[in-house]
Amino acid sequence: MTTTTVTGFTDRGMTAEERKVIFASSLGTVFEWYDFYIYGTLGAFLAKYFFANVPPNVGFIFALLAFAAGFAVRPFGALIFGRLGDMIGRKYTFLITMILMGVGTFFIGVLPGYGTWGIMAPVLLIALRLIQGLALGGEYGGAAIYVAEHAPKDKRGYYTSWIQTTATLGLFMALLLILGIRTVMGEQAFGDWGWRLPFLLSSVLLIVSIWIRLSLNESPLFQKMKAEGKASKRPLTEAFGQWSNAKIAILALLGATAGEAVVWYGGQFYALFFLTQTIKVPAVDAQIMIVIALAIGTPFFILFGWLSDKIGRKPIMLAGFALAVITYFPIFQGLTHFANPKLEAALNGSPIVVTADPRECSFQFKATGTEKFTTACDTIKAALVAASVNYANTAAPAGTPASVKIGEQVLAGPAATPAAITAAVKAHGYPASADPKDINYPMTVILLAILVIYVTMVYGPIAAWLVELFPTRIRYSGLSLPYHIGNGWFGGFLPATVFAIVAATGNIYSGLWYPIAVAAMSFVVALIFLPETKDRDITQM
Repeated sequence: MTTTTVTGFTDRGMTAEERKVIFASSLGTVFEWYDFYIYGTLGAFLAKYFFANVPPNVGFIFALLAFAAGFAVRPFGALIFGRLGDMIGRKYTFLITMILMGVGTFFIGVLPGYGTWGIMAPVLLIALRLIQGLALGGEYGGAAIYVAEHAPKDKRGYYTSWIQTTATLGLFMALLLILGIRTVMGEQAFGDWGWRLPFLLSSVLLIVSIWIRLSLNESPLFQKMKAEGKASKRPLTEAFGQWSNAKIAILALLGATAGEAVVWYGGQFYALFFLTQTIKVPAVDAQIMIVIALAIGTPFFILFGWLSDKIGRKPIMLAGFALAVITYFPIFQGLTHFANPKLEAALNGSPIVVTADPRECSFQFKATGTEKFTTACDTIKAALVAASVNYANTAAPAGTPASVKIGEQVLAGPAATPAAITAAVKAHGYPASADPKDINYPMTVILLAILVIYVTMVYGPIAAWLVELFPTRIRYSGLSLPYHIGNGWFGGFLPATVFAIVAATGNIYSGLWYPIAVAAMSFVVALIFLPETKDRDITQM
């Protein structure tokens, strides 16, 4: 492999033009993440309008799975736009991805619901989500590489860490805008049509982003490579068809991006789902606490990016993985303790036992939303999970009707309906929702902020680390695919996986074994196989 150095590139400080690159790339990426996250935040409203042909709880699952569909296609977007980025340039590729993202979001805001367009409404919604997922698959790699290829070599971690703030800032912007619109309009108007406004406002963000990115110049490393005729003509084949490069991509996936993804989605998105769906904190209260935690934690992206230039990328990320593995259980148990103490008391004081033939109990992973889990055992467990109830499992002989014992009350056979289970659970002290007067807001926010800080440890240094692992000629393709498999698949399917584990085991915390196991895997792989890269020369072609 030939090594070419751009004269003077790595030794001088940042110019005004390069500072503009950092700002423009970061700001544009904030807008793209905003577009992506308003869907996840408004999932309940999308379920109501686009999946009105199914029960509300099933509609919400469908809406989440449509959200996950965007994650599922992100690796394919990485392949498409990674190839373009290595062939035609960084600037124009992530300009295309931004336009696709903004247009997809705007049309979700104007798309008629199921009551008007029937089955075409959810079909088109999913199609728009797929477009968003493909676009995001090409966005991150372009922005991270573009910034890194402009930055001085001793500040790549610091400058790319600004890109790392964008996902959290995008979520922060989405939550803040939604809270503001809901407050001004009121819940009734927001539920009727106001939920569309955050999607429609993306058109303003799109125009601003296009204007900013059109003013940028191409990466100097890419320009140099093109001028010397050293650009790859088949970047995908070179990146993944040659074992020396493919091995780096595999190790980057298993040792970095998979663990980063589950810590990221576990500490921010799943934390929000856990508050609202599992321990029943009112949505507005939960969103406000998440916003405050994000505000506290976001500066740590910059801190850990800067620190990675001093001590290395690898030790900071390893520490983040280790802390998540060790402390996730006590932190999420603490969230229950401080945000819904009545639920904690009920979990400790009213044991529940499900007795059934194990062969009738499914692992309720809903990968597509079309799976049906209709046995008596599955119905009982789904109702208990929806009520945020811990339960024990007892095996029964074949042919025994499934039953559930709540305190001293037993429901079996036809009597074990979801409505009867919900009523019995409530009668034994399980609250339908958290009482805002019982919430210890400062302690809940502190725990949420700790989760965000873990995110900053594994996410702050990763852009520089990934950029430094791959040579310039295949950097866009090589970086993008493992990043988006990690984040799109390991991270994107975290909520569905966690729900299935909770339903199977009967413990509302057992789903945490999924992010813990993946983070532990990344810790081991990174520790043994991935190199430290902070002093590498990234001008290799």
